[in-house]
Amino acid sequence: MGCAGSSQSKGDETIKKIRKPKPWKHSQPITRAQLAQMRDEFWDTAPHYGGQKEIWDALRAAAEADLTLAQAIVDSAGVIVTSADLTTCYDERGAKYELPKYVLSEPTNLIRNS
Repeated sequence: MGCAGSSQSKGDETIKKIRKPKPWKHSQPITRAQLAQMRDEFWDTAPHYGGQKEIWDALRAAAEADLTLAQAIVDSAGVIVTSADLTTCYDERGAKYELPKYVLSEPTNLIRNS
């Protein structure tokens, strides 16, 4: 038997287990370099959308980590995950953080270099 605190409480909606985003398609086929540039541009400008820089840094680290580590990062940063794929989150002060799918996963029409 597990202890009472070992699983998510049904009444606690602020804790969501992180999962991979659903497959998505970019408007045009893009290369890995173009995707990296889009991601860099987003993360460079993200703090200007509001919220705390520390939370943006934690979200970037979570977006670039595997799911287990990502869960630990958002939990330790006090991020409230409302979309399990990390597209919509809040900090403890109520600031909203929205992440585009392109920073969380690769598109289905990514051009792979041979």
